[in-house]
Amino acid sequence: MVQYNFKKITVVPTGKDFIDIILSRTQRQTPTQVHKGYSVSRLRQFYMRKVKFTQQNFHEKLSTIIDEFPRLDDIHPFYGDLLHVLYNKDHYKLALGQINTARNLIGKIQKDYVKLLKYGHSLYRCKSLKVAALGRMCTVLKRITPSLAYLEQIRQHMARLPSIDPNTRTILICGYPNVGKSSFINKITRADVDVQPYAFTTKSLFVGHTDYEFQRYQVIDTPGILDRPFEDRNIIEMCSITALAHLRAAVLFFLDISGSCGYSIAQQAALFHSIKSLFMNKPLIIVCNKTDLQPLEGISEDDRKLVMEMKAEAMKTVIGQGGEPTDNNSVLLTMSTLTDDGVIAVKKAACKSIKDQRVEIKMKSKKLNDYLNRFHVAIPKPRDQLERLPCIPQAVLEAKAREASDKEKRKLEKEIENENGGAGVYSASLKKHYILANDEWKDDNIPEILDGHNVYDFIDPDILARLEELEQEGGVLQGLEEDDDFEMDGAELSPEEQAALAEIRKKKSLLIQQHRIKKSTAESRPTVPRKFDKDGKFTSDRMGRQLTSLGLDPRKAINRVGSKSRGRKRERSSDVDFMEVDGDQPNKKLRLRSLSRPRSRSQSRPPGVLVPGEGLKDAAQKKKAIVMAKSSTKKRNKDARKGEADRVIPALKPKHLFSGKRSNGKTQRR
Repeated sequence: MVQYNFKKITVVPTGKDFIDIILSRTQRQTPTQVHKGYSVSRLRQFYMRKVKFTQQNFHEKLSTIIDEFPRLDDIHPFYGDLLHVLYNKDHYKLALGQINTARNLIGKIQKDYVKLLKYGHSLYRCKSLKVAALGRMCTVLKRITPSLAYLEQIRQHMARLPSIDPNTRTILICGYPNVGKSSFINKITRADVDVQPYAFTTKSLFVGHTDYEFQRYQVIDTPGILDRPFEDRNIIEMCSITALAHLRAAVLFFLDISGSCGYSIAQQAALFHSIKSLFMNKPLIIVCNKTDLQPLEGISEDDRKLVMEMKAEAMKTVIGQGGEPTDNNSVLLTMSTLTDDGVIAVKKAACKSIKDQRVEIKMKSKKLNDYLNRFHVAIPKPRDQLERLPCIPQAVLEAKAREASDKEKRKLEKEIENENGGAGVYSASLKKHYILANDEWKDDNIPEILDGHNVYDFIDPDILARLEELEQEGGVLQGLEEDDDFEMDGAELSPEEQAALAEIRKKKSLLIQQHRIKKSTAESRPTVPRKFDKDGKFTSDRMGRQLTSLGLDPRKAINRVGSKSRGRKRERSSDVDFMEVDGDQPNKKLRLRSLSRPRSRSQSRPPGVLVPGEGLKDAAQKKKAIVMAKSSTKKRNKDARKGEADRVIPALKPKHLFSGKRSNGKTQRR
């Protein structure tokens, strides 16, 4: 993990913004009403609170700045020297010291004026002392405005620094400018470093990450270094020198043997010998790049001699660490980033060298004995001279073979798509995995129009709930029909069983009665549409004649037909009709209630009724969810606070900052 995250440092405001922030907070978060009639002690407390609150806000803001900026003596030497190279640590410490001094001065001002306010004898005196205290605090802050601006510039620059972990496995690339360092890091990592055919394209450190043997390695690309005295090197070169000096990493020294970088092999060898003291106790590999332009065997004899001297120095470094250079761990490798020839070999050699070094350091540490005491390797004693090789059961081998054949047979959807023309030509069928009784039904299309009607008009949104009701009703009716097949004689039962039988028969009769009432409602009663009665056969006169022929009095029925409006026809209830036929004076309230009863189709669903598909277990859980939703917004509604759905019209000029009395000649709000 990266230990230092400079991106989290809080923004440092300018001096003017700093004062506005503090005084605005004091005005908003402390009382503002004071009258001449108050007692002197109350006036003192009022203005003392203003001074203390302002000092406390200044102290918090300045302490945040001091604490969040890193202390160069406490962080890793790599970051300490890097910050010194970039910003000059003397100026950096002076700026933070001025912030600390301002914080202490503001604290002293607050103490002095609080003492004076304790002896204020009038409103005017107390107010004058408060104004003087706040004015002196703001004056102190105005004096450190340049330091605040300097720290803000440093904060912005530090936020752009790469996140380098000084303690992880690291590969460091160095060498002259334009020798192929950035091209190499782009090849082995996902970094995107700018590559151009001129020197000093890379002006700062760049970081990428690569994997080798299931471990993550940090690769750092450094700017080019020129062979000149230490004092003459610029900031860009000093970034590379700082990384070489402080990071424990495997160093790749890039050597351009083609000379296309603008520097000869002799110049590059001189740079190697001038900075070889920075390679001590680090794995070192010399990488001869651009072999596509000039192979290593084709260079001149003098250049070859220089390269061999560099190789001998690198081998001394490896032997000095206790390692033994072999063919697999060579210190001189060739590579071409243009043709990718040897790129992976260089990466593997660098990763292996840093891994071997870290293992060797751990083996030499004092903690090793503590760890070795916890391990015990059990080795069985041989009972004979036979060699017993590892055996894999035949069933496991057959299972692996079947799995491999299945993978070969089963085609992926991507392969089928490529065989049929690729993306945009072939569209995968989502119905091929449907489980249906007949596979031919998978490709059937759902009709939109059937028998001249739109199918979607006949889809009820509550179809699942109604289907469930129908199934329950069908189960009840089926049970009733089965019960009608036989009648139980109660003579042979005990008194408890007879009571249970009576209860069952009572429930049965109630269910039958409710079912008959449902069947006889106006909703299920067949009506004769007017379009089928063109000849006027279905009239009240004809109904009267038919009822008279049957020996019944048709007057009440004819009166009901004449008084009933067409608009209310479907809303009448059958139980009221029976009462009107049987009784002379029906109950008026009951009749009105039945007339006003809405149809079942237009009834609104109660909030607690569970609808299939809502994702809730039962009605009780739904009621609980509704209660929780209401209670979550209750406090916000009670306090009249705005929520997520409220319309927001921002106040460009907030009233508390732009209104109020002011004296003659004053146009500023402070």
